[in-house]
Amino acid sequence: MSGTRTKYDEEFKRNAVKLSRTSPKSTAQVARDLGIHVEMLYTWRRKYTSKGEKSAQAVADEETKQLLKENARLRMEVDMLKKATAYFASLHK
Repeated sequence: MSGTRTKYDEEFKRNAVKLSRTSPKSTAQVARDLGIHVEMLYTWRRKYTSKGEKSAQAVADEETKQLLKENARLRMEVDMLKKATAYFASLHK
């Protein structure tokens, strides 16, 4: 079962959210009309406001993701420094 995933650009996502929030049609019907899965549209609705801007939750999620990535990088640096310190300390014994 090998399907290709379609990657939608930000503009399409924002317009889909705007349409789903302003249309008298149900979210499921809007998703069908756009040819996307309804869960994808609900995911985008959590990410964007009806004006097409990123929601506060989406901004917070992005910040958290960035901080976790930075935390992992810093932990790796600390581990490398610990190993280097142990190595150089063993040379001076």
